[in-house]
Amino acid sequence: MVRLTRLNGSEHWLNPLLIESVEATPDCVVTMTNGHKYIVRETPDEIEAMLIQFYRGIGLIAAAPGKGDE
Repeated sequence: MVRLTRLNGSEHWLNPLLIESVEATPDCVVTMTNGHKYIVRETPDEIEAMLIQFYRGIGLIAAAPGKGDE
């Protein structure tokens, strides 16, 4: 799960395996595979780094230097 922050400051945990897309419109909109949309404070780059870290944590991608190492 990744923790994202809604615009009102509340935290929301999402299953990264169910994220279909992330858009900057300019607010960041996360669309889930079921069609639900969440507007969050994190930027698409921050969400990408969280997803890479999550996928590494569960072994879906190998650790490699580069993006998401912060």
